[in-house]
Amino acid sequence: MSLEELIARCKKEERKAQEELYRKFSRILFGLCLKYSRNKIEAEDNLHDSFMTIFEKIGQFKNKGSFEGWMKRITINTVMQKYRKTEYLSLVTEKLEEETEVETHETNIDLKTLLKYIQDLPNKYRLTFNMYVLDGYSHKEISEQLGTSIGTSKSNLSRARIILKERIEKDQNKSVIGLFILFAKEMKKELLPKIINNG
Repeated sequence: MSLEELIARCKKEERKAQEELYRKFSRILFGLCLKYSRNKIEAEDNLHDSFMTIFEKIGQFKNKGSFEGWMKRITINTVMQKYRKTEYLSLVTEKLEEETEVETHETNIDLKTLLKYIQDLPNKYRLTFNMYVLDGYSHKEISEQLGTSIGTSKSNLSRARIILKERIEKDQNKSVIGLFILFAKEMKKELLPKIINNG
């Protein structure tokens, strides 16, 4: 079944077509939900709500542009709406932090660890970071989505980058210390018999 046919059947609210659409795109959209959510359980809830909205609004898709892109926008919008309802996302002050880049090319950090760091960010920082850095939204678009000002969006992004940079550096230092301790223990094992024998 072609994607066009699948979409047409979903517009007719055919259950099997909806199930097929879910199987086809749930993995991609779940990855998106993981980025924007605080944990796996919350991501699963957001995925469910997103698909409910997709099935409800699929009649609005006019077969122009990317259908996957349309679903991703629906998913991000669904998550944004949930956070707007539950908390105030703007900062009290709009003092801009110095721009900070998060560089991981010189570290051994893996994608799963970085995702965990992003999930641990406070909501306003996580959402702004994901939208700007990972999904290419402008600060104007982010401010409209989150109901904040452009200045607040820039400040939230800068703060998110600082937190991530500090977290990465902290864990990298822990790794170096851990390796040093392990190395010291191994050296002790090798040197102790020599010291005893020479004594």
